[in-house]
Amino acid sequence: MLQRDRVFDAFGMEVIVDEPGRAVIRMRVREDMTNGFAITHGGVVFALADTAFAVACNEPDGPVTVSVGADIVFFRSTRPGDVLTAEARHRVTRGRTGLYDVTVTDAEGEVVAEFRGHARRTDRRLDDA
Repeated sequence: MLQRDRVFDAFGMEVIVDEPGRAVIRMRVREDMTNGFAITHGGVVFALADTAFAVACNEPDGPVTVSVGADIVFFRSTRPGDVLTAEARHRVTRGRTGLYDVTVTDAEGEVVAEFRGHARRTDRRLDDA
């Protein structure tokens, strides 16, 4: 999945952990990822969390699982040069619907944002996507 993910590449993300129901993705904030206040754009933090969510809910031999909704709360701002880490964890699955929580932290382990994603399994396979 990530081999074709252009945002993953463009943002310079790297996978630290990829296991069923859990993923850790890291990224260094660049100047071109900031908003008009010279802090990391919220959409960039969301994209990092969303990517960890996608990795956590998709397995190589499993069905394609997509987001049907997500919410994020920002707790602190970051700046260029900061390294952000998003850890996604599976919470519960009922039928085709799953719930995942993602915590985004900075290099000191301070919480930057909390993301909650709702996933839906499809009938497609990752090999066919």
